[in-house]
Amino acid sequence: MQEDPAQARFVRALVGVVAASALAYPLLLSAVELGFAQLGVVDVAAVVFWLSVAVVCSVAAVAALRWGVARPVRSPWLLTGLAPPAAFELWVFWPLLTG
Repeated sequence: MQEDPAQARFVRALVGVVAASALAYPLLLSAVELGFAQLGVVDVAAVVFWLSVAVVCSVAAVAALRWGVARPVRSPWLLTGLAPPAAFELWVFWPLLTG
């Protein structure tokens, strides 16, 4: 039995939403762990690890949503959205890096 194209697009969109929402909890966990790694005594290794996990989860969530609507990521502006958090982390760690 053949699926019609509209139903196939609908199923693909739902799978994309489910895949992206499955990445919400790891992204939330990495944000909480990143916050704890910066409180009190700063653990640089933990900050780098959890920041990397957050970046991977963010990019994967956007990729899953874009896959669900069958649109490839063609814009470098997607990655520029990571610049403000990276600048903030650099600002937080600048005293440790220079001192």
